[in-house]
Amino acid sequence: MKKTEIHPLAVVEKGAELGSNVTIEPYAIVKKDVVIEDNVVVKSHAYIDGHTTIGRGTVIWPSASIGTKTQALDYTGEVTYVKIGRECEIREFVTINSSTSPGSTVHVGDHCLIMAYCHIAHSCYVGNHVIMSNGSMLAGHVIVEDYAILGGMTPVHQFVRIGCHSMVGGLSRVTEDIPPYTIGGGIPYVLAGINRVGLKRRNFSFEIQKALFRAYRLVYKSNLALATALCQIEREMGEFDEIKHFVSFCRKSKRGLIGMRGIRASRMEKEKKIEYSKV
Repeated sequence: MKKTEIHPLAVVEKGAELGSNVTIEPYAIVKKDVVIEDNVVVKSHAYIDGHTTIGRGTVIWPSASIGTKTQALDYTGEVTYVKIGRECEIREFVTINSSTSPGSTVHVGDHCLIMAYCHIAHSCYVGNHVIMSNGSMLAGHVIVEDYAILGGMTPVHQFVRIGCHSMVGGLSRVTEDIPPYTIGGGIPYVLAGINRVGLKRRNFSFEIQKALFRAYRLVYKSNLALATALCQIEREMGEFDEIKHFVSFCRKSKRGLIGMRGIRASRMEKEKKIEYSKV
C-alpha cells in the first residue's frame, strides 16, 4: 500500500478524509468536509469544497473546481452534497457546483470523462461512462443517462433528460428531452436517427438495433400521435429491454421530446391543407 503524498504547498484542511495512495499536488486546496478515496490524484491548483466525495482512481486536473456553492439564487445554506464516481477524469477548469435542497446530491457516475471548461450545475445526475466534451454545460436538474456523449460547447436547459447511448453533436442547443439511443445536433436540434455507430461499439445485436430504428421511425416519421406510436411499439417489439426503456423514457417526458414540435406543426399544416382541399 502506497503512502498518501501531500505536497508542502498544497492545503488540506483538518477534517478532510484521504484514502491510501492519494496524491495532492502543489497549490491544490481540499476543504474540511471532503472525502477522497484511494488512488485519487488532485493536480495543482484544483479546488475541492463542500461535502464532496471523490471516488477511487479519479483524477482531478488543474484548476478544476468541485463542490462549491450552487449558483441558484434560492439557495439558503442547507447542507448538500457532490458525489464523483470511480475512475473519472475531471479535466481543466471544470466546475461542478453543489446541490440546492437539503440533503440532495449532484451525482457524477463511474468512468466519466468531463472535458475542459464543462459545467455541471445544482441537482444534476450524470450516469456512468458519460463523456462531456469541452465547454458543454448542464443547467440545474439535468439528467444524463449512461454512455451518453455531449459534443463541445453544447448548453443543456434545466430539467432536460438525455437518454442513454445518445450522441449530441457539438454546438447544439438542447431544450427538450433527447430519447435514448439517438443521434442528432444543431440549432434548432435535429434528430438524425438511431446512434448506429455507438450501438455497434457497445455490441448491441442487429435485432435490437433494428427494433430501435423501427421505434424511432414510428415516433418521428409516422403520422401517429405519440401515445399511439408508443403503444404500437410495445405491441410489436416490447420483448426487448431497450425498447421498454425507450418507451418509458418517452412517456415520462415533462419538457417534451426534442424535435416533436416541428413534427406536430408539420402534421397540423398537412391536416389544414386536407381540410382546405375539401372546401
